[in-house]
Amino acid sequence: MQLEQLFKLKENGSDISTEIMAGVTSFMTMCYIIFVQPAVLSACGMDFGAVMVATCVASALATLLMGLYANYPIALAPAMGHNIYFAYTVCGSVSNGGLGYTWPVALGAIFVSGAIFIAVSSFGFREKLIEAIPESLRYAIAVGIGLLIALVGLEWAVLVVDKPVVLLGLGDLTSKPVLLSLFGVMCISVLLTLEVKGAIMWGIIITTLLGLPLGVVKYQGFISLPPSIKPTLFKLNILDLFIKPEFFTVIFIFFFLDLFDTVGTLIAVSEEGGFMRQGKLPRARQALLSDAVGTVTGAMLGTSTVTSYIESAAGISAGGRTGLANVITALLMLAALFCYPLVKMIGGGYAAANGVILYPVIAPALIIIGCIMMKTMRKIAWDDYSEAIPAFITLIFMPVTFSITEGIALGFITYCLLKTVSGQAKQVSWLLYLFSGLFLLRYIFLV
Repeated sequence: MQLEQLFKLKENGSDISTEIMAGVTSFMTMCYIIFVQPAVLSACGMDFGAVMVATCVASALATLLMGLYANYPIALAPAMGHNIYFAYTVCGSVSNGGLGYTWPVALGAIFVSGAIFIAVSSFGFREKLIEAIPESLRYAIAVGIGLLIALVGLEWAVLVVDKPVVLLGLGDLTSKPVLLSLFGVMCISVLLTLEVKGAIMWGIIITTLLGLPLGVVKYQGFISLPPSIKPTLFKLNILDLFIKPEFFTVIFIFFFLDLFDTVGTLIAVSEEGGFMRQGKLPRARQALLSDAVGTVTGAMLGTSTVTSYIESAAGISAGGRTGLANVITALLMLAALFCYPLVKMIGGGYAAANGVILYPVIAPALIIIGCIMMKTMRKIAWDDYSEAIPAFITLIFMPVTFSITEGIALGFITYCLLKTVSGQAKQVSWLLYLFSGLFLLRYIFLV
């Protein structure tokens, strides 16, 4: 009775057993992040175990808030793409095209962007910014991030390697890590094609099992007490963020990505679940606030931007209609804290003979996630060059420069330029001109 009153199960056409199954389904489809997130963020020096704990706790708290406050079965966790930007652009070395920030400063940037997200919630700024960015660039950004994620996966799998003159080339297809990664890609692909729930998770587990007899994966057990979160807890550094002139770009990109990931996901899964009412989402403010609080909390705990997960659509397809499903997902995220040996076994990496750490079990998931993010490419207006060229520049410069920032910046600048010379300047929002001008000044001063 109390659950009925709290979540309005009958009113939403659901029941307790259906919500439990939906919560389990959402967890199965998104729990790959528990393995992937520590592997990605440890690349910039963060403690693997602490990131795993921060990821589980931040995801659980944000998911629980979404369920109890907004009453939606939309789970949250650190977003793919955001973590790549965090580790390889913000914290990447300057010699490799990164900004050279330390990870505590990067966490500070995420905290600030999340705080801004909360602060502007009551002023309609979100809506104005969403309207300011043309659809073609929004779609291109998603595609570009997908290509960058896939490139990271290909490099982690050693399927592509550095080559003289051509920069990149095919890796050694006879090595065990490469063969295991190829198997993982095919395994996840088959499971997705067969519409198996939790395909990415099951693909990771099957690949791990094959890696054990090959010696690529080292058995470390399954259950233990959670590792300490102390190495990342409250380690964010806000003050040093403003030492470099790039601080504005970093905060803007984190805010921008979070905003569009959240809004896009909420719209997509709400359409799937029938939550929309006359084109509007009831309790949208509560849902957006839950997302923003998740980001701020995650930064304090020690993980990158927490946002709504499109994988929640799997739980909604299983019948989830209320926040009760989120309660189940959150509890499973907390239960995963006691599976650290399993997480370390899957995401801990494999030391190659040259000392390079490879991730042949995790890499296939990144490659497939990159593929999944390609689907918005078809929505770009390719017949209109003033839309197509900026979109292409946006999506191609992200992987080739290994930077989400460069793709967005060059896309914005090109879009404003082509719209202006084609006599369509009035179609472009002043906000886009403002950001393009700031990006242009950034390039001028960099030179």
